Amino acid sequence: QLQLVESGGGLVQPGGSLRLSCAASASFFGISAMHWYRQAPGKERELVARIDQVHRTNYSDSVQGRFTISRDNAKRTVDLQMDSLKLEDTAVYYCNAVEFNAWGRGTQVTVSS
Repeated sequence: QLQLVESGGGLVQPGGSLRLSCAASASFFGISAMHWYRQAPGKERELVARIDQVHRTNYSDSVQGRFTISRDNAKRTVDLQMDSLKLEDTAVYYCNAVEFNAWGRGTQVTVSS
């Protein structure tokens, strides 16, 4: 069973940056597309970024141009670089391995002045 653990969340001011990381427990995660989702209080979970097995990426309109997803299969990690953060980016961010339907427990990102 694939396990995922997110890290890197925290408190940041508007306009700041954070880098989230998702660590996978096994190297076979490399065959899976990977997603970063987020969920704000009182809102549905939202897909914000996707990277497939050949490193093609897609982003939601709300983060396009500000967030960058990347993966390192040798290190078994998927990162989300978040720049120009806005108040509305505040949420719990989750990593998801699509092919295995595996989820991490999430990491809190709070954007506040």
